[in-house]
This record gives sequence, structure tokens and C-alpha cells, in this order.
Amino acid sequence: MIDRLQQWLPRLVLAPSFLVILLFVYGFIAYTGVLSFTDSKMMARFDFVGFKNYVQLFSLPNWQTALKNLAIFATLYILVCSTVGLLVAILLDQKIRAEGLLRPIYLYPMALSFIVTGTAWKWFLDPGIGLESIMQQWGWASFSFTWIKDRDFAIYTLVIAAVWQSSGFVMAMFLAGLRGVDNEIIKAAQIDGATGLRIYSRIIIPMMRPVFLSAFVVLMHLAIKVYDLVIAMTGGGPGRATEMPATFMYSYTFTRNQLGIGAASSVIMLMMIFAIIVPYVYSELSKGGQR
Repeated sequence: MIDRLQQWLPRLVLAPSFLVILLFVYGFIAYTGVLSFTDSKMMARFDFVGFKNYVQLFSLPNWQTALKNLAIFATLYILVCSTVGLLVAILLDQKIRAEGLLRPIYLYPMALSFIVTGTAWKWFLDPGIGLESIMQQWGWASFSFTWIKDRDFAIYTLVIAAVWQSSGFVMAMFLAGLRGVDNEIIKAAQIDGATGLRIYSRIIIPMMRPVFLSAFVVLMHLAIKVYDLVIAMTGGGPGRATEMPATFMYSYTFTRNQLGIGAASSVIMLMMIFAIIVPYVYSELSKGGQR
């Protein structure tokens, strides 16, 4: 009796949390999927229209703009974050004296929410009160930096803010990977006369492919669902210059009263995330089974 109770007690403790997650996460995901096939406007309706919302979604210029902006943002965000994170991790891997001080400094932005980050960078990049104004007050009268107000460059200000916040987290992942490399391999390469640059480029970095893959999955997931950073910094503007799938979904669902189209856009975003996470999880499980 006691053994049976010990077996069932953890399940009983976790059951309420499991039921809540099942209802409020997976239940609402399924509900959103159902709404995407209906003619829902302001309120949910169950007049099924098949794939009409999806066809209409991909014919909307705003959605095409959102996908284009996502491609630009995600590409630059992942590349710059990975590059900066790797370089800083390599720097800290040299066992420098200030490592204990520098690590928290680099990691600190990750502790902030994207709302705080977006608001701070909005103030910093605002031509009237931010960097441009400060530089002109210091005597550089010709200095100009109006990217946040420019349709062609506003998307890059989002990249700057997002990289500032996330590169420290990527640095921590890469640093853990660097510290996990077998020192015997490095010593053998040094005995053979390999330089530090060659050791990193030919031995250490190739061995860190799983870390690169993990960083890619995390950053791509953050890029697809980015919403609060956009709202805090640009509000999707100027015009639609920084429109993202998440802001599109919110706008069509709660502002334009196109619930069916908004649900369809959220399903597409979910499929994007699944397309990244499912192969990653499968590869990790396959490795675990081989061990």
C-alpha cells in the first residue's frame, strides 16, 4: 500500500498543473486552429469556410510585408547574435582576470523584458532626445542618426536592440560549449604547432555544432514570436516598415475584428516554430537513443 502511494503521489501532485496546461495551452492552440477555418469576425463563429482565411491571408500585402520583415530581422538577428556571442565567449575563454565581472555585465540585458529593452532603445535612438541630440549638443552639429524614423532602416534598429539583449545569453551557451571541449585535444594540437586561431577554427568551433544548433533554435523561436520589442520601439511603423507576424496577428484579431484571419496567421507562426523545434527534438532524441 505504501509503495503504491509513493508511486502515485508525484502523479497526483502534478495532475492539477498538467490539467491546467492541457486546457489553457494545448486546448487554446486547438481552439485557435478551429477558428482559423471559420468565418469569425469580431466574435467566434463556427461557419466553416475551409482554407479561405489562409488563401486570403497570403494575398494580403500587410502579411507579405510582415514575412519579409521577419526574414530580414531573423537573418540579421541570428547571424549577429551568434557572431558577437562567439567572439565574446572566446575572449572570456582566455581566462582573463575580469571574467567574473564581465560575465554578469554581458548577461544582464537578458534579465530585462523586451518591453524595457524596446523602451530604452526607443529613447536612445529618438533623434529629438537620444543619440543624435546628445552628439549635436557635444558639438558634432552634422551628426545624424534617424534610422528609427526611416522606413528603410527602422527594421535594423529592432535588430540592434534584440542583439543587445540576446547576445549575452548566446555568449553563455558558447562559453559552456568551449569549456566542455577536452583539453587533451587542445594540448595535442598545441604540441603539433597549431596556432590559437587554427585551433579554434579547425578543432574547437567544428566540435561545437550542437551548441550552434541550439542557439539557432532559441534565437529563431524568439524572432518568430517577437511582439513586445516591436510595440515598444516602433509600434510596427513608420507605416508598416517594422510589421511582424505577431503584430499582424494582434492587429487583425483585436483591432480589425478579423478573428479568422488572425487565427490563421497564428497557426502559420506555430507551424514555423514547429518546423524548427520538431527536427531539433527528433535529432536530440535520436542521439540519446544511439548512446
